[in-house]
Amino acid sequence: MTSRGRGAGGGGRPAKRPVVHAQAALQLVTEALLDRKAVDPLVLDLRGLSAATDYFVIVSGTSDAHVRGMAEHLVTTLAPHHVEGLAQGRWVLLDYVDFIVHVFHPELREFYQLERLWGDAPVLAGGTRDDG
Repeated sequence: MTSRGRGAGGGGRPAKRPVVHAQAALQLVTEALLDRKAVDPLVLDLRGLSAATDYFVIVSGTSDAHVRGMAEHLVTTLAPHHVEGLAQGRWVLLDYVDFIVHVFHPELREFYQLERLWGDAPVLAGGTRDDG
């Protein structure tokens, strides 16, 4: 993944957009993922835990094609600032600045365990964590 050094002054996040806009975009993206049958959707609130973004949206697909299909649907629904991993379809990252969407193949989601890495983050929506 690349660094997030953007914005005036050379570092950090660009100027914050209105919260209403970010929340509406987050809702649009989560609904689009559910429309495409996302598996185990989860929204983590990273505000106060990370300067990189405010939220993580984490979902799984059932195959590489499903992962790519969900990611491509998101790109057409709401254009992200940056996309990585779309061609491979194993882990697609879509950066919307205020939130980042991670669309995983189930094996990679289990391997990287972002839910555990960000275990202090409140869960705003989605399934429950497996802490065992």
